[in-house]
Amino acid sequence: MGEPLVVEGTAVASPYDHTTIQQSAPDPSGRGEKQETKCRDPIFALLLYGNVGAIAGVAAAYGTAAFSEAVDDGNSGYNYQGYINVAFVTGAIAIVLSGGSLPIMMCIPTALIKVSLFTMLILSGAMMVMSFIYGNIWGGIFGAIFFAIFLCYARAVWSRIPFASINLLTACTAVKHNAGVILVAYFFIALAFGWSLLWAVALTGVWEKVIVESENPFEENKVGWGYLFLLFLSYFFTHQVIQNSTHVTVAGTVGTWWFSPEDGSSCCSSGVRGSLIRTLTTSFGSICFGSLLVALIQALKALAQSARDGDNQLLICFAECILNCLESILEYFNRWAFVYVGLYGYSYLEAGKQVFTLFKDRGWEAIIADDLISN
Repeated sequence: MGEPLVVEGTAVASPYDHTTIQQSAPDPSGRGEKQETKCRDPIFALLLYGNVGAIAGVAAAYGTAAFSEAVDDGNSGYNYQGYINVAFVTGAIAIVLSGGSLPIMMCIPTALIKVSLFTMLILSGAMMVMSFIYGNIWGGIFGAIFFAIFLCYARAVWSRIPFASINLLTACTAVKHNAGVILVAYFFIALAFGWSLLWAVALTGVWEKVIVESENPFEENKVGWGYLFLLFLSYFFTHQVIQNSTHVTVAGTVGTWWFSPEDGSSCCSSGVRGSLIRTLTTSFGSICFGSLLVALIQALKALAQSARDGDNQLLICFAECILNCLESILEYFNRWAFVYVGLYGYSYLEAGKQVFTLFKDRGWEAIIADDLISN
């Protein structure tokens, strides 16, 4: 057992033994059990490798020349240098802002949460007032409804702000003591940027297969929906895996810092290294499993947005609404499931069962605290 960990002046004993595999009954607090070290859900990791390999092959075979022609000033008539400059400038600003957010959250966590609640109220109230001023009655009515909902929500959760603030401060303290996870996060961001470039090159190479231009100027171009769906699925699948790999790495690092402080109290501690290794090996298949589910919904939503025309607006809008709801629910579920994957090494389905048990035992307490911190 680790040494007691002091959080906000309260001594918290380490409740988890990292040297043995526990076989006790499920803890009603939502605590899981350390799993046997082995690769989980490996078939989904193989699917990701195949996906990346296929896109790399298409980019090498068809995309390089087509992409060079597309960005060439003399052939296309467009100069993309401005877009590239904007991308780098905004990226640099984002790095500075994200780097400065950690000390701010540690200094005033309670104030930040309260400000987020007030901001929701102010924005919804402003939407209501502006809609009525400009004669948009329905917009004003909807604005009034949202303002009332946010007002009731703020009043209901106000008493839980101290608990959410302690959670936020504890998380920031864990990241501060294991600053290496910040470098890991930037590495995955760079990886995501590289994947976007590779996918764009591959898309350029097969664009004629996706969009078949009609020789008749009065006819619409034909779209290869099958090709388009596979390209969207490929893009979102890999991006979800990269994003969730960061999440699992941070979860495992924070868990080590909490349960075994001596292994997670330096920039590149054994907790950071071990968590990253587990993310990229034994838990990688589980990350790919959950990421694929979200990617399927995102690909369908992108396909629906691409299919918009004057004749099917209502149907497409209805489909997008359903897909948006499914995406939000599944992403929220994955956020919790991947914590269990990072902490204990569960497979994706087993982690999902643990999440359902947590919500069943803890009710809305955990959800409200998480929502306050996310805002």
